[in-house]
Amino acid sequence: MIHRIALVTPPYHSGVVETAGTWPNVAFVYLAGALREAGYDPVIYDAMTMDHDLEQIGAELERIAPDVVLTSAYTPSYPKAAELLRLAKQRLPGVITGIGGVHAHFMYEEVLTRDGDAVDFVFRGEGEVTLPEWARCMDAGDDLAQVPGIAFVQDGEVVATATRPFVADLDTLPTAWDLTDWDLYRFYPLPDTNLALVSTSRGCDQACTFCSQQAFWCQTWRARDPERVVDEIAMLKETYGVGVVMFSDETPTLDEARWRRILDLLIERDLDMHILMETRVDDILRDEAIMPLYRAAGVRHVYVGVERTDQDSLDMFKKNTTVEQGRRAIELLKEQDIITETSMVLGLPDDTPEIIEATFRLTQHYDPDLAFFLTIAPWPYSDIYEGLRP
Repeated sequence: MIHRIALVTPPYHSGVVETAGTWPNVAFVYLAGALREAGYDPVIYDAMTMDHDLEQIGAELERIAPDVVLTSAYTPSYPKAAELLRLAKQRLPGVITGIGGVHAHFMYEEVLTRDGDAVDFVFRGEGEVTLPEWARCMDAGDDLAQVPGIAFVQDGEVVATATRPFVADLDTLPTAWDLTDWDLYRFYPLPDTNLALVSTSRGCDQACTFCSQQAFWCQTWRARDPERVVDEIAMLKETYGVGVVMFSDETPTLDEARWRRILDLLIERDLDMHILMETRVDDILRDEAIMPLYRAAGVRHVYVGVERTDQDSLDMFKKNTTVEQGRRAIELLKEQDIITETSMVLGLPDDTPEIIEATFRLTQHYDPDLAFFLTIAPWPYSDIYEGLRP
């Protein structure tokens, strides 16, 4: 019988995403909440933030003694995730393993055929409903093919079950913030306060050709109730000493009226929180008249995806924005003394030294507080992949 389920963040380190601080895996907070509500005993173990090596991970897994070890990965972190599950198999005889996340969602056949010695199950899409249903099915010895949203090997063949619909009401999902080790999570510029991730919405309705998110969410977007979002932020401060909140959404600002309501509530509650977020250039331009509310609500740091300084590349990426809009969005944020961050994509087939140098110069003209120059990575499930593959 399945009782204890370990949700383990693989020990992957990438540099850029760890420069600002450390933050909890909010997906595991939701999954643990759903599993606990269904009667299971979830344990959240962040091997990445704890900087544990394989020996330490093995010892910790033996201490936890789970019946199931689950992890999640995007493409760069997948090798470490597979290594983690292989280690679990070695140290915990009879343990069941599974993986979710963007990479496994799209590449489940490769995962199960190449790493079938380490991975028993792939969980595709959202897991809050799938995981408890899968666990009950396992315990009952029923036909796993009836559980939507999973993939596994049966009689030497990969079986992928029906796609599970997205959760209709995100506010119905329970969370397990109490299982978080808050001593681990800090925003380095403000090291004396805890940092949390809050999901105000899920999805993206855009079609950026290099991005996994629009594909993973099938270009859909669902949002939580503004009151519930701000209630959660207040609870995190009052209960766990959180002073910095990062919104995990791609576009928390998509619905103008809803976003304005969140800002108004944050101002009304006067929580004295620092909000970190990302959003689209065109939403910033839309909100030009209310930009002072961003600052008043606690928004202190905004990432906007400018991506390129030439229009042809933006059009190829299907960003649906212009070079001038990107420059203006950064300007509007800086006028409110909000820290601005952006990234520039380099390494396209037509990039020459002259184009790259021009990108550096134009980025200086944009004058963001933080600029990251990233090499294009055509994920095998992205729209841009076929055009860039060797």
